[in-house]
Amino acid sequence: MSLKEQITEDMKAAMRAKDTARLGTIRLLTAAMKQKEVDERIELTDAHVLAIIEKMIKQRKDSITQFEAGGRQDLADIEKAELAVLATYMPAAMSEAEIQAKVAAAVDMTGAAGPQDMGKVMAVIKPQLAGRADMTVVSALVKAALTKA
Repeated sequence: MSLKEQITEDMKAAMRAKDTARLGTIRLLTAAMKQKEVDERIELTDAHVLAIIEKMIKQRKDSITQFEAGGRQDLADIEKAELAVLATYMPAAMSEAEIQAKVAAAVDMTGAAGPQDMGKVMAVIKPQLAGRADMTVVSALVKAALTKA
């Protein structure tokens, strides 16, 4: 079952269970998926869906920090609940050791010699780690590996 189909099934289950919070979040996700399909005239793959979910997770994290800084804990709690629902669709996160191994392999494969080759390495590694690692952490590890090289 594709990720898109899984989300649709989860939406139906949330409707049956009358879980309004979960249903609202899943509806936001399906709306974002439909928007991408219409805008780009494509059929979404799991990779596309994961990219949409990653974007929504990043938005929720940003919102949480802003709401907490503004003293709006009620809104931050809503965002945290949405974040928890979205996180269930992400694949298991990789450990830092696994990420470092992938970074080292990508550096070797591209023959990167220094920080100027960071784009090459990131182009190779991003599809491998999409949805399984925080790209800011990956970027920092690539930068560290290339400054040593």
